[in-house]
Amino acid sequence: MLEVSVDFSSAVRPLSLLSVCCRRIRREPVSHPSISNMQTAPGAGTVGQRTTSQQEEMTVLSIWKASPDLLDAKTVKQIIGIAGSGRLTDDGDTSREFRALLSEIPSGHLERYCNQCLSEAFQDSGLVLQDVINEMGRRLGFSVTNGRYRGKTGSIGNDGLWELPNHHKIILEVKTTDAYRIDLDVIADYRRALIREGHATEDLSSVLIVVGRADTGDLEAQIRGSRNAWEMRLISVDALIRLMKLKESVEDPDALRRVYEILIPREFTKLDEIVELVFSTAEDAKITQDTPEPETDQEPEPSGQPGSLRPKFTPVAFNELVAKRASEQLALPLLKRTRTLFSSPDDSTRVLCVVSKEYKESAHRNYWFAFHPHQKERLEQAARGYAAFGCGSPERVVLVPIANLASWTDGMNVTEKETTMYWHIQIFEEQGQLVLVRKRGQPRINLAEFTLACPPENPAK
Repeated sequence: MLEVSVDFSSAVRPLSLLSVCCRRIRREPVSHPSISNMQTAPGAGTVGQRTTSQQEEMTVLSIWKASPDLLDAKTVKQIIGIAGSGRLTDDGDTSREFRALLSEIPSGHLERYCNQCLSEAFQDSGLVLQDVINEMGRRLGFSVTNGRYRGKTGSIGNDGLWELPNHHKIILEVKTTDAYRIDLDVIADYRRALIREGHATEDLSSVLIVVGRADTGDLEAQIRGSRNAWEMRLISVDALIRLMKLKESVEDPDALRRVYEILIPREFTKLDEIVELVFSTAEDAKITQDTPEPETDQEPEPSGQPGSLRPKFTPVAFNELVAKRASEQLALPLLKRTRTLFSSPDDSTRVLCVVSKEYKESAHRNYWFAFHPHQKERLEQAARGYAAFGCGSPERVVLVPIANLASWTDGMNVTEKETTMYWHIQIFEEQGQLVLVRKRGQPRINLAEFTLACPPENPAK
C-alpha cells in the first residue's frame, strides 16, 4: 500500500505543496490475495511485485516535470536542500538528483543558478557552481565528464573534463572568486596527470579556468607571468554564459566551430580568427533574415526558372513554441541547441523547429520553409530525427520523421548560391488539410498523418 510520510510537527509554518512533494514516498508490494493470484500477460511481470516506477522516489527532476512553477520559485540553495540528503557529496544522491535536473532545465535557469551562487555564498555554493558550469559545457556541445567535488588521495582534482567536437580536451577549474592567489602549478599538474593516464594528449589539451568575477586582472597577470601561460585560458562566468547564448543563436556549422575553438589557447597577435568569429556570427543572422519567401501561393516553378520566386521577408519567430509542441507529442524534454535545433538531454532525439508566416493571397493558405543540408545531416546523425514545421502559429505544427522528409527532397525546388544551397519546402492548405507541394509534375504529399492536433484551448482558425 502507499504510505506518504509528512512531518506536521512544524505546524506554525505554512506547509507548501513543494514541501509535501519532497517527502520521500515509499511503495510497498501489493499483497491482496485476489490480486496476487491473477495471471499476467507474458513479459508483464508478476502482479504484486514492485515495478520500477513504484520503487522510484520523488526527486527534484520529477517535481520539475510535474510542476515546473514549484521549482521556479525556489533558489538553487533551496533546491539542493530538498534533493536527496541535502548535501553534495561525490557519488551521492543529492549530486545525482541535482545533475539530472540540470540536464533538462532551460539554459536560462543555468544562468540564474550561477548568479545565485555568486551573489550570496552558502554551504557548497562552489560545488553547485561547478556542476552548473559543467552542464553549460554540455550545452556548448561538448562531451563532459564531471570532476570530483573534494580532493581524494590517488584521484586527479580537476573540476571537469570537456571534449570538444575536434577532440581537443579542456581541463576545467572553477573558482567563485580570484580574491585568493591560485596555485597554477597544481592545476597544470592535473593536466599532466590526465595525459599520463591516457585521458588527454599533450597536443590536444589545455586548461580553462572559469572565475565568478569579471574583474580578473590579477589572475590574468599571474597566468601571463607563469610557465603555463601557453596551456591555460581564463574566462568569467558571465562571458561563458554569453558564449552559451551565442551558440544557441547561430546555425551555421562554421560559426559553431569558431564558438567552440575560442576556448582553446591561441596566439592572438593576429586577430583574424576573432574577426572571423564576429563576421560569421553576424552573417549567420543575416542569412536567416534575408532568406527569401514566396509572395505567391501558386505552385512553384522548378528551380532556376525565371519568376519562380519573388523574395519577400516577414519576420516570424516562434521556434521555441513549436519545440514545446514537439516535446509534448514525443513525450520528451527538448533542450535548445542552436537557433532551430532542439534535442533530448542525451541528444538521441533531435528536432529541427522552423517556422513560417501564413501567406494567403489567392485561393488558399500556404507556408514556406528553407531546409539546409547541414540541418538534414544533423537530424540523420541522431537515433531519432524529426523536422517540425510551424505553419503560421504554434497551434499548427507538422512533425515529420527525417527518413520521410529526406525521401521527398528529390522532388523539391532548390536554390543554389555560391556558398550555400537549400531545398524549398512549401506547405499548402487544401480542403482543410496540409499538403507538401513540390516541383511541377511531382505528386503532392498529404501531411495529415504528420499534422499535430490543435490544442483544445487554442484551436487554429
